[in-house]
Parts: sequence; C-alpha cells; structure tokens
Amino acid sequence: MPSITAANVVVMLSVPPLFSTPQQIQGFGQDDVFDVPQIKSVDTLMGVDGNLSAGYVFVEIPWNFTLQADSLSNLVFDTWWTQMQAGQVTYAASGLIRVPGTSTKYTLVNGYLTGYKPAPDAKKLLQPRKYMITWNTIAPSPAS
Repeated sequence: MPSITAANVVVMLSVPPLFSTPQQIQGFGQDDVFDVPQIKSVDTLMGVDGNLSAGYVFVEIPWNFTLQADSLSNLVFDTWWTQMQAGQVTYAASGLIRVPGTSTKYTLVNGYLTGYKPAPDAKKLLQPRKYMITWNTIAPSPAS
C-alpha cells in the first residue's frame, strides 16, 4: 500500500528567462508543502421562477507554497520578485508536481508570482515563508 506522505512530493518550476532549466523546490515548511483553495467551477443563476441556469467560467487558480526560512529554494522566489521589481515586468512560470502517494502529477501552466513574503518572521525560530503563484491551468494526470 503506498504512503500518502508529502515528504516525497517533487516540485519543479521554470521561470524563463530567469530559470529556463526547471528548479526543484525543496525545504518545505514543517506542516505545509503547498495548499490550493477550492475554486469555483461553474457560475449559476437562479431565475425568479425557480429555474437554475449554469455556465462554465474560466477561473484563475491560486497555489500557495510554504518554505522553511533556511530553504535554498527561497532564492528562486527572491530572484523572481527582485527581477520583476527591477524591470517592472512579469515573468510567467510553468511547473510540474509529482505526488507519488497518489500516483498523480500536476502540470502547471502560465503562473505568475502573485504573493511574496520578502522575509521570514523572526520569533524564537525564523518562521516559514509563503508564496502564491496564480496559475492559468493546473492539469492532473496519472504519474507514469
């Protein structure tokens, strides 16, 4: 029986031209690797006569990553942020996430850094940093 641990999840991100070669993101938070909020898949309207209508709508998909304060992968997000600030431009990312416990991979398409924590909170220990990438598409498929 496979384990559903998150310890073996592999996250790869590319942010051309900053990181054309996929970068493995490592050093995740103690209780968090990533989280994805529920998204609205259909818009509905109830008519005054009680008939419900529905329609497909495109939605953006936020994905939050949590990294320990000492994770070397913070440099990927720091570089992405500082280069956006320096050039006043945005850079689109792509990615692939493999989740062995569910034999699933997720292909991440056209993502933008929409949430950035510039420094860790300093408590007894330096706290994890969170980042949000908003994706155009997240496509699950069986991992091969």
